Amino acid sequence: MGTRQVEFQIAAAPPPRLDKALSRDVPAEENLSRTRLARLIEEGSVLVEGAEVRDPKAKVAEGATVVIMVAEAEDSHIGPEDIPLDVVFEDDNLIVVNKPAGMVVHPAPGSPSGTLVNALLHHCGADLSGVGGVKRPGIVHRIDKETSGLLVVAKSDAAHHGLAAQFEAHSVERYYRAVCYGVPDANDPRLRGVKGVSFEPGNIMRLTTQLARHKTDRQKQAVLFHGGRHAVTRARVVETFGAPAGLALIECWLETGRTHQIRVHMAHAGHGLVGDPVYGGKRKLAAKAFSAATSEAVRVFPRQALHAAVLGFEHPVTGENLRFEADLPQDMQDLIETLRTPLS
Repeated sequence: MGTRQVEFQIAAAPPPRLDKALSRDVPAEENLSRTRLARLIEEGSVLVEGAEVRDPKAKVAEGATVVIMVAEAEDSHIGPEDIPLDVVFEDDNLIVVNKPAGMVVHPAPGSPSGTLVNALLHHCGADLSGVGGVKRPGIVHRIDKETSGLLVVAKSDAAHHGLAAQFEAHSVERYYRAVCYGVPDANDPRLRGVKGVSFEPGNIMRLTTQLARHKTDRQKQAVLFHGGRHAVTRARVVETFGAPAGLALIECWLETGRTHQIRVHMAHAGHGLVGDPVYGGKRKLAAKAFSAATSEAVRVFPRQALHAAVLGFEHPVTGENLRFEADLPQDMQDLIETLRTPLS
């Protein structure tokens, strides 16, 4: 495996730490992220005035010559697989796909193949740069295996860094459609007693909590109010079903993007998603609200009824504002049509 040398000088008034100085002054076209630079320092691949420096906190002087030895990107250990993709948009830097329910985004011990990354490696072929030192698609966000919808993936280092920065800044537009139990409403006295739940103008429910891995069930996330990671979800009702209303089609949008965020937040509010096997998506519906056939369709719905419907962001290379929409998948369309069936 070959290496290339990146040589440059430290500019005026350098930050007090080597890692921060490198991050500021390394040529932008090299697309070396702060994380990658930190790893290169640890590996002994950074020379300052000809001397190897492994301490990221080391001081560096203005005008010092820096040489970074960067290994050429390796092929990923993940294999390409010829899996059909619903490509919504693609250019040299990124690709937007409409992921089907049932597909895992990235290989893991329980899902070593058949993932979105396997499919992308086949689809993109050689059109991938060395994201993080390995030739692979740059996954900057994920949606759960059984959630369908839009996902953007970086094909170049520049896109990876730019998209990651937007997700970190919470500037990416993400709207989801979901079917939940009950109807979130500002006039519901029960909801006024749920900590972390408030309402904004337009009957928009706002959920503000901390989220962290559940203490005993490691597959779940738990709502906290101390510790964990800050999480904000908003939701509004689009359509109600049943007489009296027992289910709702809702639109949710994320201020933050945490694991299972919409699912755990809606369950916390007492409005868990239909079909959600982890957060209580199997409830008995009132017989007077729905026909037996409709209630059965809800009971057997095989996944959380959640779809990533809208994705908007600034193109990390061209600066163009991009916004994509994906229609509800057929299973959710069929469920909603069943819910609309009058009670006879």
